Amino acid sequence: MAGKPKLYYFDGRGKMESIRWLLAAAGVEFEEEFLETREQYEKLLQSGSLLFQQVPLVEIDGMKMVQTRAILNYIAAKYNLYGKDLKERALIDMYVGGTEDLMGFILMFPFLSAEDKEKQRAFIVQKATSRYFPVYEKVLKDHGQDFLVGNSFSWADVHLLEAILMVEEKKSDVLSSFPQLQAFKRRISSVPTIKKFLEPGSQRKPVPDDKYVETVRKVLRMYYDIKAN
Repeated sequence: MAGKPKLYYFDGRGKMESIRWLLAAAGVEFEEEFLETREQYEKLLQSGSLLFQQVPLVEIDGMKMVQTRAILNYIAAKYNLYGKDLKERALIDMYVGGTEDLMGFILMFPFLSAEDKEKQRAFIVQKATSRYFPVYEKVLKDHGQDFLVGNSFSWADVHLLEAILMVEEKKSDVLSSFPQLQAFKRRISSVPTIKKFLEPGSQRKPVPDDKYVETVRKVLRMYYDIKAN
């Protein structure tokens, strides 16, 4: 019997959080090893486990996987969250690509200055409400189904809910003009595995704080400033 997947990353969201979400959605238990020192990171580098010298790293099914999209693709396919045919998979890829772009605007938010955070907050909300959320609102309205693709729960639904909650952390009423997404949020949040992941005490990570930022900077030796979009 294969062991639990093991995740190597910081004790925070970053690029690993979507992997945590997808494993949790599939009902898969996983272990985590948090990077807290430069020495831990260098040990992984020296072991050859970090193919491109970066995390996330996930040990699963005897493999040491890097590259976030490759890891997510594998999990989605393995646990039947990737559509029933090639066309559905293409739609899932498109929708995930959109939410991935949106979450990319939020990923570096904790590393910005206070002034740049306010600019980036407005930018995130503007992009979400004008470019991304209208797409998913229309998809759900047009086909009238509970899920984004093929009327079955998929990676696309998981990723969109994750993105919605992240944007709501920047503006709590951001869905006020999107009734389809409001209903979608309620439905997907009620999926048993997702409901469990959203409960206190799960492996879902909180909004990144100063400690997370300091740890990432120390381990990766990020001595440069990051600017808003």
